[in-house]
Amino acid sequence: MTARFTIRVFRRAGGGMSVTRTVAISLGFWALMASGAEAQEVGSRAPAFELPTANKPVRLADLRGQVVYVDFWASWCAPCKLSFPFMNELQGKYSRLGLTIVAISLDRKREDADKFLASMPAKFLVAYDTENKVAQLYQPKGMPTSFLIGSDGNVRAVHVGFREDDREKIEREIRLALGVARK
Repeated sequence: MTARFTIRVFRRAGGGMSVTRTVAISLGFWALMASGAEAQEVGSRAPAFELPTANKPVRLADLRGQVVYVDFWASWCAPCKLSFPFMNELQGKYSRLGLTIVAISLDRKREDADKFLASMPAKFLVAYDTENKVAQLYQPKGMPTSFLIGSDGNVRAVHVGFREDDREKIEREIRLALGVARK
């Protein structure tokens, strides 16, 4: 029904697009929506994933009951160079309280991520999503994008980008998720 409506709108407007292309675009959009590839929002269930790391695969299901900070990054991302030292600090401060940080590289070549990590060492889990399968589930809107997942498995906060003045807000949300701070 939606595809027919779309076709009518383009026919009346003289849309400059063929009916076949309009149908294909409409069907593609609805196929994408039906596949579950939609942005994760606060309150939604965090999609399960399993990704390789330098040692053994990391699975979100294995982190159940912990607060998980999932950060999507790439070697070419300038703000990621600011966020990595901050995530190292967070991991050091809050891991004993139940925080796990999983930084997911979206580089197509693992070598690119490894070069970045050589200059920006990570004291937290680094996973590799070279085929962007997990990124398709989470739909990060920029680099970096982080998702704070509560111990109940639901997304508690989403942050797009990283600036120094984001530090306080992110840390406050983590402390709330861990139950060590008031609102």
